[in-house]
Amino acid sequence: MARTPPREYDAASRSDPDFPWLDLFDRFSFPDPEETKGSVVAVGGNLSPGMLMSAYEQGIFPWFNEDDPLYWQSPDPRFVIFPETLHIPDRLRRSLKKGEFQIRADTSFDRVIAFCSGMSRPGQQGSWITDDVIEAYVDLHRLGVAHSIEAWRGRELVGGFYGVLMGKVFFGESMFTRVSDAAKTAFATFALRFFGGMGGLMIDSQVYTDHMARFGGTNISRTAYLRKLSDCLSEGTLSQGLWRPDEFCQTVGGVNL
Repeated sequence: MARTPPREYDAASRSDPDFPWLDLFDRFSFPDPEETKGSVVAVGGNLSPGMLMSAYEQGIFPWFNEDDPLYWQSPDPRFVIFPETLHIPDRLRRSLKKGEFQIRADTSFDRVIAFCSGMSRPGQQGSWITDDVIEAYVDLHRLGVAHSIEAWRGRELVGGFYGVLMGKVFFGESMFTRVSDAAKTAFATFALRFFGGMGGLMIDSQVYTDHMARFGGTNISRTAYLRKLSDCLSEGTLSQGLWRPDEFCQTVGGVNL
């Protein structure tokens, strides 16, 4: 287990100076989510790479408000998309075929997460994507674990999302759009490829949103989710070398719908 001290974050209260900084392959055992009342499994620790990886492997993710401590959550039910439930709305299919956007992967992760942090959402004050969260996920991106899918129109980044890829699961974190259908197009393009040639088995959207429901998102119990997560992680990594960003560098009109 790594023992180097954590870096100082702007939100210093969320990083316990006495908790070890975990490198990518270090692991921490969280409390069993099934023995937890409510969604909060643990409080504290830090956002080191190994801590985040440990959380995702155990069906847990960090989620807190700007003034909160570091909450580790595992909601019940869990909102997910499977290959057999994926749905591309007819209107979006027509939009995809127009080829209005160029979809790329991992060419501007820092900007994607910054745009997601700055998005205004109904009923939400501020953003849970705080400076320490941004730094943590940028680190995961540099380590090859966190990824961005981007919609571009010419030289302008107009939509996209980011998340974490482990085994055959993609854990979606946040999405932004600056032009109608841009983020939807990025997600639809990714989902079709992820469940198609890439061999993905589950997209984890964490909690219900109307947006992901339109794509076939469905609530399942935490028990069922943890069982499915274990199966997906035990089946190995995605085919064809995990992640090939060059496969996404094309006009959407070329996607086989």
